[in-house]
Amino acid sequence: MSPRLKKPRHCGCQLKKKAYKPAGISMKDLEKIVLYKDELETLKLCDMDGLTQAQAGSSMGISRGTVQRILSSARKKVATALSGCKALVMEEIICKEEKS
Repeated sequence: MSPRLKKPRHCGCQLKKKAYKPAGISMKDLEKIVLYKDELETLKLCDMDGLTQAQAGSSMGISRGTVQRILSSARKKVATALSGCKALVMEEIICKEEKS
């Protein structure tokens, strides 16, 4: 059985930078963690804009449960990058399954 197709996600955030990294360390010397555009959007909507997960889901055109999973993944990636001196690399694609 093949996996379900991803529902289109509406992401309004524009990526200003390609990556965030610790100062003073070359990018080539850092482990990179990829943050997808939908993960950045859920962080922005829930943590910066103060929306509930249901409101964020409505804004993005996805369910609250999907927002919860994306948000959990995004928070873990950001915390890992910040606490582990790793680079956080932004991807324009919505999620890893769309990368082909």
